[in-house]
Amino acid sequence: MHSTSESVPVPVLQGSRCRLRALTLDDAPDLQRYADNELVWRNLFEGFPRPYTLADAQDWCAVTSHSPAMGFVWGIELEGQIVGCISVRPESGWMRCNAEVGYWIGQACWGRGVTSDALGLVTAWVWAQLPEVTRLFAPIFAWNAGSQGVARKCGYYKEADLRRSAIKAGQVIDRVQWAILRPDRVNRHHGTITP
Repeated sequence: MHSTSESVPVPVLQGSRCRLRALTLDDAPDLQRYADNELVWRNLFEGFPRPYTLADAQDWCAVTSHSPAMGFVWGIELEGQIVGCISVRPESGWMRCNAEVGYWIGQACWGRGVTSDALGLVTAWVWAQLPEVTRLFAPIFAWNAGSQGVARKCGYYKEADLRRSAIKAGQVIDRVQWAILRPDRVNRHHGTITP
């Protein structure tokens, strides 16, 4: 069991609908194809490139493989292709019991339960492998009902309305924050919650 991303490699996590694994440069063409979509871009942080080029995808694949500041980043693999990403970024110092979760998936995969599978895998992995983390949180744009539905399906609860808390496309926007707390008991061998 570990407490920081510096000492923990990104493991392969196998779910019922997808597989999560570390990104490689070979994944850049898939990543570019799924990320270069206005409807995907609309729900991601202000600095997410639009258009999303192959060079952007290559840079992302390279930085996630060696930057502890990025936290843990997995590619979401479906039918042999990387169709999105999910990440966990633990905070530090006196806030190190918190970690931020972020995720996106290509539009062609929406509504298939893939992102919920990925978030469930990552949540269980955090509880099993990062003992200092007691709370996961996901700030989501208020208009993004799909991502909020993913969080809800995985046991997260709406924690706060974050009005006028971010900028997207030059506009100040509202976000909502979803969170989940560490269960009282976790099966550390399998990453599952025990009753």
